[in-house]
Amino acid sequence: MPKLADYRPVAAGKVRHLYEVDADLLLLVASDRISAFDHVLAPGIPDKGRVLTAMSVFWFEKFADLVPNHLVAWDDPRIPAEVRGRALLVRRLDMVQVECVARGYLTGSGMAEYRASGAVCGVELPAGLVEASELAEPIFTPATKAALGEHDENVTFEHVVAEVGEDLAGRLRDATLAVYAAARDFARGRGVLLADTKFEFGLDRSGALVLGDEVLTPDSSRYWPADGYAPGNVQPSFDKQYVRDWLTSDASGWDRASDAPPPALPADVVAATRDRYVEAYERITGLSFADWIA
Repeated sequence: MPKLADYRPVAAGKVRHLYEVDADLLLLVASDRISAFDHVLAPGIPDKGRVLTAMSVFWFEKFADLVPNHLVAWDDPRIPAEVRGRALLVRRLDMVQVECVARGYLTGSGMAEYRASGAVCGVELPAGLVEASELAEPIFTPATKAALGEHDENVTFEHVVAEVGEDLAGRLRDATLAVYAAARDFARGRGVLLADTKFEFGLDRSGALVLGDEVLTPDSSRYWPADGYAPGNVQPSFDKQYVRDWLTSDASGWDRASDAPPPALPADVVAATRDRYVEAYERITGLSFADWIA
C-alpha cells in the first residue's frame, strides 16, 4: 500500500490537501483543522476530517444521478493507510474559480448585505425579512474564490458571467440550486434545516460540469435543527457557527478587528464542536459515525 509521501502535493487549503496519484486521479485529504474568519484555529477538532469525508461520500452517492461528481473511491488500496477514512480518490478537473453558494434562509453575510442594500449579490429581496427568514425561493449568491488568508467576496451573477461566460454561469447557477433544493428537502425530512451551502465545480475533459471538492458538510453548509426554528433569532447550528460565536463572545477576549490571531479554542468548545459535527452526520444520514471506516 502506498504512503502519503509517495504522492506529489498539488495544493493545500485551510482544511484540505490535494495530492497527485496519476495523470487522471487526485487524492483529496481532509484534516482536523478548523477555520473561522479567515484564520486556521488551534487546536483542531478530533475526527472532523473523517466526518467531512463520510458526509461528502453520502451526498456524492445520493445525488450521483442529479449531477456528475468527482468521487472515484473512498475505500481503495491507492488511499494510504495513514489517511484512510479522511481521504477520497477523485477525478482531476479544471476547477471553475467561483464559489457557488445557494441560500434558502437569510443569515450570515447574506443578512448583513440585505440590511445594507435590501439585496444579496444583486438579488432584490422583499422588505421586512429578519435573521433566519426563509426565502420564498432559494437564491444563487456566488462569491470569489479567495486565496488562503484572504476573504471570499460576494459577487453578482453578472460578475460570474463576465468571468466565465453566460453559458457556464447559467450551468453553475442551475446545478447549484438543483443540488441545494434536493439536499434541503432530504435534510428537512430528517429534522434538519439546510440554511445555505457552498459548492465547487470543475470541468472534465469533455467540458461536462462536475461537482468537486467536498459537498454539503458542516464546513460548507449551515445546518439548523428544525425543532425550535424561530425567525428573528440566530439559530443553534450543527456546524462551525458554534466556534464563530465563541470567538466573537466576551469569553474569547479576541478583537476580530485587530491584527492579533485568534486565541486557542478551549477544550469544552473543541468537544462541543466535535459533537455537533458527528450529530449532523448521524441525524442527516441515519448512519452511525462509529461504523465509518477506521
